[in-house]
Formats: sequence, structure tokens, C-alpha cells
Amino acid sequence: MTRRPPTTTVTAARPWAVARGIALWALGGLLGVAGASHLTWGRRGYRIVVPDWATALTRLDKDAIVVGSGVVELMLAGALVALPRERTRIGWLVAAFFVAVFPGNFHQWQTGRSAPLLRTDRARFVRLLLQPVLVAWAIWGTRGR
Repeated sequence: MTRRPPTTTVTAARPWAVARGIALWALGGLLGVAGASHLTWGRRGYRIVVPDWATALTRLDKDAIVVGSGVVELMLAGALVALPRERTRIGWLVAAFFVAVFPGNFHQWQTGRSAPLLRTDRARFVRLLLQPVLVAWAIWGTRGR
């Protein structure tokens, strides 16, 4: 008679593993679309909302900041997919990226500048509230992979 391992632990953990897998791929998709928009159709709109202090701090023009952030988003999206052994670390990098762009998002809300999909004060404020959710999503969706 062969002994079978208990299935309760595997069965209980499986839904969370599936949810994390979906979260991981959705996060990669979000970063990919956001990165592509920074480099193409949304580029002009993103330049409008780059705060002047960011150009002074980095000594880059607004377009270079937009392109750079788009490239970073595409690299993070690609890394989530292509480097499965490093997903936990990449998740922390994604979370750090979301924290790093928060001051710009706050500036956009504070100044009332419109950008693609963020044309009202309410939309810009909701985006601020979603930023911690994005940070948590990046960490949770890549944990233990």
C-alpha cells in the first residue's frame, strides 16, 4: 500500500497560488501597457504632468523623464515574465518604482494638470489612493515565487 501525502495543505494553498499568478501577469501587463503609453500615445500628456522640480533634480528635460520611466516600466514588465527565479526581488523593485513616482502623482493632483485618463481632480485623487494598492500588489503578487 502506497502512502499519499495529505492534500489539504496543497488544496488550501492552490487558490492563493492561482490568484498570485493572475496578479503577477496582470501586473506585468499593466506595466507593459503603461510603459508603451509613456513611449507612444500618452507621451505628450505625461510630459505635461512632470513637475519642474523633477527636471531640476535630475537635470533631464521632461521628455527624457517620461521616456526613462516608460523604459523602466517595460524592463520591469519583461523581468517579471523572463526571470521567474528573481520575481520576488523584481516585485520589490516594482514596489519601489511605484513609491518613486508617487511625488509626481501628488504634484499632478495638487496642480490639477490633466494626463491621459486623469482629466478630473477626482480621478487624480483616486489615483493617489490606488498607489499604495499598487505597492501591495507588486509585493504580494510576486511573493514566494
